[in-house]
Amino acid sequence: MLLMPKRVKYRKMQKGKSRGIAVKGSQMHFGEYGLKALENGFIPARQIEASRVVVARKLRGSGKLWINAFPHKSITKKPAEVRMGKGKGDLDHWTAVVKRGKVVFELGGVPEDFAKQVLRLVAFKLSVKTKFVTRGEHG
Repeated sequence: MLLMPKRVKYRKMQKGKSRGIAVKGSQMHFGEYGLKALENGFIPARQIEASRVVVARKLRGSGKLWINAFPHKSITKKPAEVRMGKGKGDLDHWTAVVKRGKVVFELGGVPEDFAKQVLRLVAFKLSVKTKFVTRGEHG
């Protein structure tokens, strides 16, 4: 089941700019290990779900995963081979806007080497560059 808002005031959003460094969400709050975004960008709901499935398969009931990104932003798309104009396209998918420095995933209750291995698989699924961080670490 893909993540998306229950209801929104307006279905179609403007693109906006993705600049700056994350202030909120740059520290870990739940797990011992995390995956921190190194660049600004969008993470589609499909990628978040794929990451969740990979972690669930690897953990096999042990440990816990926290997802700190929610897809609030709607992305629209016009059909293939349609001329320009005639208004904004239909809603295509939802994405989470991620600034660099944000801890997107947190993992707890597992050894560090295993956590690194699992979060590496998650990193392959994401469209932004990330790095593995531990709770005591800064930067």
